[in-house]
Amino acid sequence: MKPRIPLFSIGLPSLNGVLVPRLMHRPPLCTFPKTRRLFSTTPSILDWLAPKRGHGKKTRKGRPRVPTGGSTRGTTVVWGDYGLRMRDHDRRISAAQLASGMETIKKRLRGLKYRLYTRVCASTGVYTSGNEVRMGKGKGSFDYWASRVAVSKILFELKGDLHEQIVRDAFRLAGNKLPGLYEFVRKGDPPVMGITKLVEGVTLEDMIRTRVKLPAEATVARLPATSPP
Repeated sequence: MKPRIPLFSIGLPSLNGVLVPRLMHRPPLCTFPKTRRLFSTTPSILDWLAPKRGHGKKTRKGRPRVPTGGSTRGTTVVWGDYGLRMRDHDRRISAAQLASGMETIKKRLRGLKYRLYTRVCASTGVYTSGNEVRMGKGKGSFDYWASRVAVSKILFELKGDLHEQIVRDAFRLAGNKLPGLYEFVRKGDPPVMGITKLVEGVTLEDMIRTRVKLPAEATVARLPATSPP
């Protein structure tokens, strides 16, 4: 049995002014171009300024992760040639501030060939209540997305045929848009654990080594005394 083709009629004017009905095929409801792939294994580009899951469950304020137990992850340049690293202390940076820093870098490097990498993402929701609202009645409504950035964390990386002074100037302008103090790093610079750089003989094993417990006599001898022994 052949499928039925939906038809519809329209009126066409003739020589004597009478509309003549004409049958035409109804166009399909949805047409796909021949060049479009209905299935693709290429992952979609995710937004680094907002998570994909949305703000369904309210997240706690929390504290930025400070790697003091022997971790140096995220403190060195991985993909690019230069990087911008936080150096004062951990803080929470909003998505608007991160976007402002990225736009500042792009504006400074306009017309040049480069590639910009982002090492952080705004995935923490910030919830606030209105002004002059009494205590209680819940956590509040969603305000903006933010990112918990630990100390010595790389925020941006740049790769391309660029002069180092130009990259330094771009990162300086971006650091002025972001809260906190930042430093310029190159690829191959030593990692940082906490605020201690692993240079000049300082190794990771020395940092995570258990402190030697001194005997009581040595501890007492180091205490200040009011009278000489």
